[in-house]
Amino acid sequence: MQRLQAFKYELMPTGEQQRQMRRFAGACRFVFNRALALQKAKYEHGEKKLGYAGLCKLLTEWRNSTETAWLANAPVHPLQQTLKDLERAYTNFFAKRASFPRFKKKGQADSFRYPDPKQIKLDRPNGRVFLPKLGWMRYRNSREILGMVKNVTVNMAGGKWFVSIQTEREVAQPVPHGDAVGIDMGIARFATLSDGTFYAPLNSFRRHETALRKAQQAMSRKTKFSNNWKKAKARVQRIHTRIGNARRDYLHKTSTTVSQNHAMVCIEDLQVRNMSKSAAGTTEKPRTNVRLKAGLNKSILDQGWFEFRRQLDYKLAWNGGWLIAVPPQNTSRTCPCCSHVSADNRQTQSRFECVACGYEENADVVGAINVLRAGHARCACEVSGAVMPPAAGTHRSDSRPAHRRN
Repeated sequence: MQRLQAFKYELMPTGEQQRQMRRFAGACRFVFNRALALQKAKYEHGEKKLGYAGLCKLLTEWRNSTETAWLANAPVHPLQQTLKDLERAYTNFFAKRASFPRFKKKGQADSFRYPDPKQIKLDRPNGRVFLPKLGWMRYRNSREILGMVKNVTVNMAGGKWFVSIQTEREVAQPVPHGDAVGIDMGIARFATLSDGTFYAPLNSFRRHETALRKAQQAMSRKTKFSNNWKKAKARVQRIHTRIGNARRDYLHKTSTTVSQNHAMVCIEDLQVRNMSKSAAGTTEKPRTNVRLKAGLNKSILDQGWFEFRRQLDYKLAWNGGWLIAVPPQNTSRTCPCCSHVSADNRQTQSRFECVACGYEENADVVGAINVLRAGHARCACEVSGAVMPPAAGTHRSDSRPAHRRN
């Protein structure tokens, strides 16, 4: 089977190369924003939006225009890839998978992508990569790159430049190991498995919250755009980078452990965006317990539930496993012994006691057991064609076991 995988490294560019990369990222941002403004104007006038081919024709005009002649200094392929990203954003919006495309801001997610592997040269023994109009650049060769290069993405994060090299290679059909398991996501316990195993939360943001608050307060006292303000802003960025790196590392380690030891994983189909909505309300209809809800929202977003599910999805596919998402309703209120459903079954946040049969267990373990049972039921019904398959992104047809592809 074919496996697509990305390998990310920190770049070590020269001063001139850094300036060039900022220019390229700025050119891509300009093209994206100008194309988005054009599409919005057409929509407001009741006209049909331009497709990717039409936007590419306009890109050629912009590159040849005297007003935007500086666009010709940037490589054309990354600019075209920016238009593809905009087209994909529109497609996701109309499919109700994402919100409406927003204008890009300088300093936020600055990146550009080279899609043609013929223009890319990789010197793996010496840890160098050659990119059009940038030349050879060294990168921190922390691990071996496997497979043939498909494309390269350059992005800046936390004041540093990184390169993501996507490769493709042929691997043997993986054989899953382990049995099925259900996972209950939470805050007191990050993830609780149906076999009783649980993973404590990292709470990366909470650990750095005090340092981040002091750094932000120090930045607010500086004159905006002064040299001291820029230094203070860099300190805030470093703390945010440290928070994100710690969370990402924890999620990767946990998802790798779960995917390698289980053939099927059932997880709750949590709508994190709805769960973390603000409870402030309006002036006419103010809500209560706003401070408590704000703290809960912060804890929910600090866990990274969606990223954990995303990583489980592709890692299970790599290992021949299977991810199934089930509705989260009543998973923590249903007794796994007698199937009695009641809110009174969960007297406290951590303790479950069935009011019908007296069954007692940790509430998170009960939730994980019910998630596993719902996953088994959904899998059986999907094979028989009784219900529709799970939501998009919860399974991969090419990674299913042979007995489930029939």
